[in-house]
Order: sequence, then C-alpha cells, then structure tokens
Amino acid sequence: MTITVHYLNNSRAQRILWLLEELEVPYEVVRYERVNLLAPPEFFRVHPLGKSPVIVDGDLTIAESGTIVEYIIAKYGRGKLQPPESGWLDNLYFSHYNEGTLMPLLVWRLILSVTPQRFPFIIRPIAKGICNTLVTGMIDKRLMQNRNLIEDHLKKYPGGWFAGGTEPTTADFLMIFPMEIFVSQTHTPVPESFEVYVKMVHDRPAYKRALEKGGSYA
Repeated sequence: MTITVHYLNNSRAQRILWLLEELEVPYEVVRYERVNLLAPPEFFRVHPLGKSPVIVDGDLTIAESGTIVEYIIAKYGRGKLQPPESGWLDNLYFSHYNEGTLMPLLVWRLILSVTPQRFPFIIRPIAKGICNTLVTGMIDKRLMQNRNLIEDHLKKYPGGWFAGGTEPTTADFLMIFPMEIFVSQTHTPVPESFEVYVKMVHDRPAYKRALEKGGSYA
C-alpha cells in the first residue's frame, strides 16, 4: 500500500519524506502552495486544522509530525532507526522538545517579523518597533538559551545523531527542521556543530531523494 503525503511547500512535511526514503516505504506526494503564508482552502478538506504534514495510510488520516514519525517507524521500521539503550532518553526528550519548546519560539519569531507588514503604512514603524522589542527582549534571549542547550548536547555525541547511535532516530527526523532554520537565519551566528549536523543530514542519499520528490524547499 502506498502512503499519501499531503505536502505544503516550505513546511515540516519535508522531514516526513526523508523518513519514508530512509525506510524505502512507497509514497506519493500531493503538493499544496501557501496563500499568504497559510495553507490553501483545499488543505482543510484533508484535515480540519489545515496543518502540514498530513499522511493518509489506508483508512487512516494522521496529522502532527511527531505522531507521523512515530507511526511510520513503528509500522514500517522493521527494527531500523531505533536509538541505542544509552540514548533512549535523549531520543525521547528531543522528540518532544522539538515541538513543545523550540518550534513555538521559532514560529513566534516568524509571526512577529511579518506582522508589521500587515499594518497600515502610517503606523507600520510603530508596529515594527513593538515587534522588534518583543523579539529581542523575549524571543531571541530564549532562542539563545535553546541554542546553547543543543550545542552542549551535540558535544556529547561526536557521531552527530541526537540519540548518539549510528543512524538517525525519531529525534533527528523531528529536529532537522528547526536545525535548518537556525542555520539558514543570518541574524545570529550558529555553532559549527549546527552546520555540521545539517550538512550530515543533507548529504544522505535518502534526504536528497526526498528533496527531489518534494520539490523546492527553503
């Protein structure tokens, strides 16, 4: 049976394609383009929240990246992509930390960066000043704390993967998206270990195949 991935451009869906390619699970991609940064109306016919990614596997429609990753590994992993015993807790922690702590900060930074453009021109400078104050005073400070936490963790495992094994695990399939955001942003320097990690993932044949099937990704 072929899994259908409902794929919104420039979204967290790319990491689902990477996972499917690592496990060589057959899938097809249904692409959607954003409208004003949001999912188009037709995406809401797939899932009522209009959030990407969403997969359809037989009679099941599954949303939320963490749920999808765990489901695919449990059903199709055949023992692969499992953390070593010594990295079990790290895998569990970073799988939940990704969406529970880190991504909300990155999303709020994005929202506050684009919000001023939605205001009338005459008050846009005021809105920009307020949003910039929130970003620098609240968001960026927290992001720096999180950056340091991730940097210290990666030092534990010279091999690179978040659970310390020889292959990616759930934590890596979820953490790659925020790690890509850290590396691509220019407002603050990132540790070399972040760039090494992202390059390690991007150099994997499975990730390259996923990028070919998913299309342009920024």
